[in-house]
Amino acid sequence: MRVISYNLRKHAARGELEHLVAAHGPNLLCLQEVDTDDLPRELGPLHLADATKLNRLGLAIYYDRERFDALSTRAFQLKRSLHDIIAKPALERLLGTHFIDRLHDRELVVGCFHAAPLTALNSLRRTQIRAAHEALDTFGPTLPTLMVGDFNYPVFKDHLSTSVQETGHEVTLSDARTYTRYKFFRGHFDFATSIGLAITKVTTLPQGVSDHLPILVTADYAEPRSETPQ
Repeated sequence: MRVISYNLRKHAARGELEHLVAAHGPNLLCLQEVDTDDLPRELGPLHLADATKLNRLGLAIYYDRERFDALSTRAFQLKRSLHDIIAKPALERLLGTHFIDRLHDRELVVGCFHAAPLTALNSLRRTQIRAAHEALDTFGPTLPTLMVGDFNYPVFKDHLSTSVQETGHEVTLSDARTYTRYKFFRGHFDFATSIGLAITKVTTLPQGVSDHLPILVTADYAEPRSETPQ
């Protein structure tokens, strides 16, 4: 399967979405920092599964209805940073959808994630990531799960990988950096975590008007997963 994740930078890159879908043919599309009142129900062959309702800058998931059936979608609130408390940009930092993949006769959970901004500590973002994985497990604790988005985690990724692997998940970075706005923090902000899936590659796509570059995740199903270790 092919999954694109893109932070639109306060909805500025909205006009790129039709071309992005046509050019790269994703089966799933996960968006961050979107104006959910200005999202179409259809983007080429992709249909809107759902979007967050409480955020000033929201999350959305699109899917190919020729291949997938969307069984349920839920938004989740995660531990808030000081920036969230003061500026209130995002109450819901995770959107998850439970799919049936008719092509492979498999169930799949996909999460669209946006971590706390750089003003927060990495420890808070690790807490959010762990809580996001636990939230996605509520769709089914042994289902293959892919979470993509803006992790706002520019440095010390070895620590993040170790933390994520403790729960059976894997971190997969893209082949080139995905954030360019600030020289000191340029790096891999947008990537994927997964369990029960084999990530073939994560490709950084050409930059548009956003300060984030889109990523294209190529994945396949692995062996059925067991209960997540505690």
